[in-house]
Amino acid sequence: MTATKHLATLRFKVDGPAVEAEWTVVGTAQRRYAEWVGLYGTDPAVVIKLIEETGGRRRVRKTWAAQGETEEPAT
Repeated sequence: MTATKHLATLRFKVDGPAVEAEWTVVGTAQRRYAEWVGLYGTDPAVVIKLIEETGGRRRVRKTWAAQGETEEPAT
């Protein structure tokens, strides 16, 4: 069985370097994502993502950018 990783990424500008954190517990990643949105979400250049990775394949679950939050449906 392949383990699923949960990541939160923070970029201060589109296509800039990213700060990335990784957990095995989804709730921890969700809390970090929400924390980063609270701390940095008012900056129009910031992009924050909550990502699920299984077997080397990444799927973006939530994205916070200047337009607000978008959420991908669960499959």
